[in-house]
Amino acid sequence: MVQPAGASSLVVESARPADFPRIAQLTVDVYVGGGLATPAYAPELADVTGRSERAELLVVRDPAGRLVGSVALVLTGDFGNVIHSDEEAAFRMLVVDPAAQGQGIGELLVTTCLDRARAAGKRRMVISTDPLMTTAHRLYERLGFSRLPERDWRPQPGVDLLVYSREL
Repeated sequence: MVQPAGASSLVVESARPADFPRIAQLTVDVYVGGGLATPAYAPELADVTGRSERAELLVVRDPAGRLVGSVALVLTGDFGNVIHSDEEAAFRMLVVDPAAQGQGIGELLVTTCLDRARAAGKRRMVISTDPLMTTAHRLYERLGFSRLPERDWRPQPGVDLLVYSREL
């Protein structure tokens, strides 16, 4: 895996249960505090234990060991109604501490997910994202993802999600 510029001192690893409170706080703060999700979604964002039962949780630590990013990688089953076949993987709830943005953390998490999915024999990465997450969309497009509008979906009334995919 080639690390993004500026990410050479960052480490991606599997989350430990001791990380779950920080992942929950960071996810709620970024999504709800950043206006990307409503407060009604906060309990699901904070349910890191439940997420860990359906996905592999990856985290990024800065050189001081502080958790500054997280993502849920789905290689089997489904988590969010986005995977349509065993050849697909997905990731969800990608989050980077706002104080650490611009250091390549999001890109490092996404490329790690792509590498792990490829190593698991998956042929496509499929993700869903809120239309408001334009910064994330630019990252995904730069990394080779393209829109898959025929698979856009609505988990509940008033919440429309866009689907992106990338062949592996």
